[in-house]
Amino acid sequence: MQTNEKIKAFYGAMMAAYGPQGWWPAESDFEMVVGAILTQNTNWTNVERAIANLKAANLLNPQALHALPPEHLAELIRPAGYYNVKARRLRNFIDMLVGDFGGDLGRLFALGTAALRETILGVSGIGPETADSIVLYGARKPTFVVDAYTARIFHRHGLIDMDATYEDIQSLAQGALAEDVAVFQEYHALLVAVGKRHCKKRAPECSGCPLSPVLEEGQPVGET
Repeated sequence: MQTNEKIKAFYGAMMAAYGPQGWWPAESDFEMVVGAILTQNTNWTNVERAIANLKAANLLNPQALHALPPEHLAELIRPAGYYNVKARRLRNFIDMLVGDFGGDLGRLFALGTAALRETILGVSGIGPETADSIVLYGARKPTFVVDAYTARIFHRHGLIDMDATYEDIQSLAQGALAEDVAVFQEYHALLVAVGKRHCKKRAPECSGCPLSPVLEEGQPVGET
C-alpha cells in the first residue's frame, strides 16, 4: 500500500472503530488555548484541575489573567505541573494577545493560517505542537497536529524514519489528506486513542488495534 493510501486508510479504520472523538474539550476558545499551553508534559486530568481553579476564581479570560500577579497565576495552575514555567508561557501568550490584539482572541484568530501559526510560534515557550493545536482547535484553521503518538504510530507502520522531524511528519500527513479542519481534528484525536490503547511506548499491543490490518511485514519495529 502506498504511503498516501495508508494514511487515508488509517483514518477510515480508526473512525470505524472509535467514532468521532469531539476534541478539544473546552467551554470556550480561550479555555482551549489555556488547556493547550498547560497540557505540555502532563496528563489532561491535571490540566482540568488547573483550569477548574481559574474558573473558580473567575479568572479564565485574557484581561483578568493579564492583571494577575505571576506568582498568583503559578499557584492557581500548580496541579498542571511545572507551574512556574507554564505560568510564564501562559503569561507570554497573554502579553502578546493583549499587547498586539487588544486581548481579543477573535482578532488574533482572524489572521490567515500561516500568519497565525507564526505569530503563536513567536511566543516564548510555545512550540509547534501547541501552536498547531491552538490553530486547529481554537481558530479552526487547517493544520495537522503532530504529537508523540503520531510519530510512534507512523514510524511503527513504516511511514517515517526515526529521525523524521515535526515538519516532515506534518507535511506527509497534509499531503495525503484533504485540507479539512474536521478531518485533521478527528485524525489527531483518533491517533491519541490508538496510542493510549494499543501503540504504547514500551511495546505495542496490536491485538484488537484498528490499525493492525494495515501493518506490513516487519512491523511493528522496536520502541519509538
